[in-house]
This record gives sequence, C-alpha cells and structure tokens, in this order.
Amino acid sequence: MIAVQKKLVLCLSCLSMVFSIFAIPVSAIEVRNETEIRKEIDDYVLKNMKANSIKGATLAIANKEEIFYAQGYGVSSDGRAIRGSTPFPIASLSKSFTALAVLQMAEEGLIDLDAPYTSFFPDLSPEDERVHDMTVRHLLNQTSGLTDKVNPDMTRDPQYQSLQEVNRSLNTVKLAHDPGEAYAYHNPNYQYLALLVEKVSGQRFSAYLKQHIFDPLGMSHTFNVSTTRQINENPAIPQGHYLWFGHPIRKAEPSWFIDGPAGIVSTAEDMAKWMLAQYHARLLAPELMEQYHAVGPRGPYGMGWLAEEDEHGGRTISHSGIFWTYKAEETIYLDQQFGIAVMFDSGLHAFVNYSSFVEGISRILKGEKAETSVLTGRHMETAMVVLVIGTSLWGAYSIFRIQRRKKDITTVKLIISSVGRLLPVLILLFLSPLTTFIGAGRVVPWFGLWTTMPSLIVWLAILSLVNITNLAFRYRLYNRSWNKLKRQEP
Repeated sequence: MIAVQKKLVLCLSCLSMVFSIFAIPVSAIEVRNETEIRKEIDDYVLKNMKANSIKGATLAIANKEEIFYAQGYGVSSDGRAIRGSTPFPIASLSKSFTALAVLQMAEEGLIDLDAPYTSFFPDLSPEDERVHDMTVRHLLNQTSGLTDKVNPDMTRDPQYQSLQEVNRSLNTVKLAHDPGEAYAYHNPNYQYLALLVEKVSGQRFSAYLKQHIFDPLGMSHTFNVSTTRQINENPAIPQGHYLWFGHPIRKAEPSWFIDGPAGIVSTAEDMAKWMLAQYHARLLAPELMEQYHAVGPRGPYGMGWLAEEDEHGGRTISHSGIFWTYKAEETIYLDQQFGIAVMFDSGLHAFVNYSSFVEGISRILKGEKAETSVLTGRHMETAMVVLVIGTSLWGAYSIFRIQRRKKDITTVKLIISSVGRLLPVLILLFLSPLTTFIGAGRVVPWFGLWTTMPSLIVWLAILSLVNITNLAFRYRLYNRSWNKLKRQEP
C-alpha cells in the first residue's frame, strides 16, 4: 500500500512538474505576443509617419473591455514629446458626440427626431418654406437640403461667432433640394443640432457634453471649443502643420467656427474610452444605439458616423476629421469589439493617405502583415520636385527652340497649341470649383487648397507661366510670318 502511495505521489509530482514546465512558457508567450504586437504597431506608425513627413501623432486602441494602447509619437514644434495624454483636435470626429447628445434627449422624450427643426425655434421666419420641412433626423443624416454652395461654411467671411448667429442664416437661405431628398455633407447641420441641445437642455453645448458624455465616460481631458482660435491659443495643444514639398511647415489653424461639428479636443487615452462605449450601451438605450450606428437613408452616413457592414469584418462605424493643420481618423469594429483612432499634427494633404494608418494597425491586430505603400507622401513630393525642375528646364529649352525656329507657324497649329497650353491655366483658375465637384459639393477656400496641395499648385503655376511665355513667343513668330507674307503680296 505504501509502495502504491509512493508511486501515486511520484506520478502526481511528475504531472505537476510537466504542468509547471508548460505553464511558464504559455504565460511568457502571452506577454511576449502583446509586447510584440505593440512593438510592431509602433514600428509601423513611425515608419509611416517618416514616409509621409508627419511630425507628431497619437494613437488610441480599444479592445473588448480595456484600453489596449494609448501612445504618442514624435515631438511638438517646441520640442515636447507627444504622449497618449497630449490633447489633439479631433475635428469632424466631434459629430458623433453631437449626434449622441441629441439621441440622449430623444431617449428622455425631450426631442422628437422627426419633428421639424423650426418647431423648436418659433422665432425663425424662413424665406424658403421648405426649411419648415427640415427635421432633426434630416440634420443628423446630412439630408437637410443645405449644402456649402447655398449656405457657405469654410468660405464665409467673416466667420460666425455664435450658434445663434448660425441659426439666423436659416431665415435667408434657399435650400439646394427638398429635405430628405439627397445626401450632402455640410458642417452647419451639426451647428443647428448643437444649438438644439442648448435650447432643450438649458445648458451651453460644451457644458452638456462635459456633464452627460465626457464625465460619465471618464474623459477627464476632453473638452469642446467654439472656434479654431481657441485651439491656436491653447499652449497644451501641439501646433499644427501643412506640408510644403514634403516638409512640415508650422502654421496656426485658419479662423473657422466649429462648435457642434468639429470643436472637440481630446487625448488618445480619452478616445479609447469613447470607443469602448460604442459596443456597450452605457449612454444610450440599445434600440437607440442601433439607430445611432445604422446606415443613413441616402447612403452610408447615418448619425455622426459612416456605417458599413462587411461579410468578413462585420459592422464598422468610422469618421475622419479634417482641419488644414490637423487630421484625425477613427474606425470601430462593432462585432469584433475593437476600435482605432489616430490624431495627427498635420492637416489634409493630397499625397498623404491618413486612413492607411488605421488600416495597417487593424491588419496587425488581426495577425496580418501591414505594408507601407510605395506611393507615400515623401515619394510623391520628391516626384513633384523633379516635375517642377523638369517643367522649368523644358520651358526654357522650348523658348530657346522657338527663338531659333525659322519655319513659319500656321494658323491651325497656333490654335491647337493655344488650346493645349492654356489648359493648365484654366485648371489653376478653376481649381476651387473643380475640387468642389470632386469633393461631392464641399466648397474649399483658397487657403485650404494651398495647404492641401501646395506642390501641385506650384507646378501648375510654373507650367502655366511656361506655357503663356511659350505662346507669347509663338504669337510673335506668327505675326512676323504674317507680316512677311503680307509684304510678299503684289
């Protein structure tokens, strides 16, 4: 019996040793994997920042029930290290907060989403009667009938100074189309909603956000501002940049009234808490949460979110935030329960794919390989430098050739040459309406065009100057040939 007991004890001891041997490596693998994932993310972000000449950024990752990562990268213009606690403007990511505030009031029975907006403001007297048909839901879904063309936003000068001033614009505006008929992304829609929150709650919009959203979620370093001037004047916020031929140029954000659609400033740590709240119905009843995350009636834009569903990735909600010297991207994978938000200290740029940061990080978290695109901002800007130099040299050479040309220029050749060479001039002159057409109706001011595509504008300007100079010499040669021909006539 004693021998059996000894054997049993020996077996149990052996099993215990085996389990202990396997237990240690498993735990180490789990720790190492998480560490390796974060290192892979850091390497990818830093590599992508360098490839696109971005000085500073912050990253927030929320996973299941926890903040997986909140990290800062780079340094600010004054040499301060950027951390996960560094505040950044999130621009149009603010719209989802504004939409949530409206839906919270709808849950309390204070707002009917299908009620006319003007019913809350009886002092309004719109010249366009269709404004009375514009509902709260239309504003949320960006189907109000308002567009940048009929109701200027970024191009308004001077800019609005209060939500009440914005509201009075409804008295004189003429809608581009009937409410509910078509989708048009338009920032003032969310300014009207911010004022609606103030009207119904009796609180300033910023105070409502703090009391009912920021504080309950523990977003203690998040706040709302009314104008970009308040961003420029806040020393805690790293100064933004635009990119000049691949070099970040520090610049104050141009004046813009942003209360409601784009006024929130937050940190990576706080944005992770915000994303966690999206797949836990903490601030809204489940049925309203579904509406909040649903696609809109006229496309993917719902209520402060772009909502999509993929058969592999499941449901996602996302939004981008655009300033001229700051940028933000956010995507939340509702079914997989993780979210990614990245904020940058550089603005919208024609050659920088900011969404690639979120896409690459998502691939890493899914165990896939994230590759940096060959068409990076730095490579594209290098190509633009070559193009500018090449255009200048070609222009000088073409003028030299015309001066030495002895063959006459015919009228037909002159007309064809004029049409082709005036094309870049026309593109430069009509760049604003062209970008409005490409950008689905968004009217961009000239300073916005400049910060978004300075190298393209410089190249177009040089090409236009070369072509105009070339045409001037061609016309002089043509006139000389014409006068010579006239002298030869009997």
